[in-house]
Amino acid sequence: MTDITTTPVDRARASELGPFARFLKATELDVRMLGMLAALAIIWVGLHFLSGGLFLTPRNLWNLSVQSASVAIMATGMVLVIVTRNIDLSVGSILGFSGMVMGVMQAQWLPQYLGIPLGSHWLWIIALCSGLIVGTAIGALQGYVIAYMGVPAFIVTLGGLLIWRGGAWWLTSGQTVAPMDETYRLMGGGPEGSIGATWSWIVAVIACLGVIWLLRSARTQRKRFHFPLRPVWAEVFLGAVACLVILGAVLVANSYGWPIGIVRRYAQENGITLPEGGLFIAHGIAIPVLMAVAVGIVMTFLTRRTRFGRYVFAIGGNPEAAALAGIATRWVTMKIFMLMGLLAAIGAAISSARLNASTNALGTLDELLVIAAAVIGGTSLAGGAGTVLGAMLGALLMQSLQSGMVLLGIDTPLQNIIVGFVLVLAVWLDTMYRKRV
Repeated sequence: MTDITTTPVDRARASELGPFARFLKATELDVRMLGMLAALAIIWVGLHFLSGGLFLTPRNLWNLSVQSASVAIMATGMVLVIVTRNIDLSVGSILGFSGMVMGVMQAQWLPQYLGIPLGSHWLWIIALCSGLIVGTAIGALQGYVIAYMGVPAFIVTLGGLLIWRGGAWWLTSGQTVAPMDETYRLMGGGPEGSIGATWSWIVAVIACLGVIWLLRSARTQRKRFHFPLRPVWAEVFLGAVACLVILGAVLVANSYGWPIGIVRRYAQENGITLPEGGLFIAHGIAIPVLMAVAVGIVMTFLTRRTRFGRYVFAIGGNPEAAALAGIATRWVTMKIFMLMGLLAAIGAAISSARLNASTNALGTLDELLVIAAAVIGGTSLAGGAGTVLGAMLGALLMQSLQSGMVLLGIDTPLQNIIVGFVLVLAVWLDTMYRKRV
């Protein structure tokens, strides 16, 4: 078995390409993904300069990762929705309604009607499961109307945006529900909602070993089916870069310590004498970030390694041909919206846990951020193309813009203007790219 550029024809073609084109061919990196990473780097450096050195600090980057978690989770589902040439405008309202259900369940209904005491582990488990079921059921209802009743997704989800936002208000007559269960709050991050320095390094090592295993497994599969192989140096390069990114992210997470007040309380509760220079306790990786990464891995596997994922992209590429090929297009479409509802409910758990409350404003305008993240991440509104990783990077980019604008003191109306402009720009760039390809 030969490497990807060792055949005579490939060597002749490679000699006609420039160094950068040969590098892209050998590593098989996506040009659009590299462009998005370059844009993210430029935005980070620019915001760091404009904010007086506040943006690229461990504290802000750690908070940025937590803030991006719920949007990134929902963006992975929005990829499938948009790939099939649909849209879901109701994800923010589903998040708000599911979050309100979780809040009411653990703060009011379960203690009052079922007698489950506060602090019981069943309290947050039942509340969380109830919210996930509600989100999935809403997605199933909307998916059924879209797939089997033939109502356009734009209209159904626009109606859902209004219905579920009103439903969240109706559950509590507009009142905020708080506080959340202590264990439930771990999903929101914070000092207690993080895994600490030691476990963060353990996770990093496991992740690096996973990257190496994936590269080796992919190379073995290529050999098995006699596909062209990447050069060994390209495999080493990709593995090294991925591991450096993982280790760098953990280093940043471990560089952000607990606030001094929480450290003092922790020392008092555990009989620890504080040294003169103070006690540094690292946050480590936040639990919502781990949840987002886990969802990203599962969704990537679902889209790339399962029949369902192949059906989704087949429907997006040509719905008529997919139906003629025997694919149950309506059932697949309904499952996509069920999955979107489930992911919105997971985002609701993270958002309400982070706020330690369920409010009627929970998830407001999240649909804009989720759609923008998917489109900026390379998901084509024409259907048939999109990646989970790109959507998650798009969510990070959108949240970076919002976080940077907050640091710069930009008013909320102007923030919305800039986000809207970025969304239009991303769609225009996608249109130009499709025309050139």
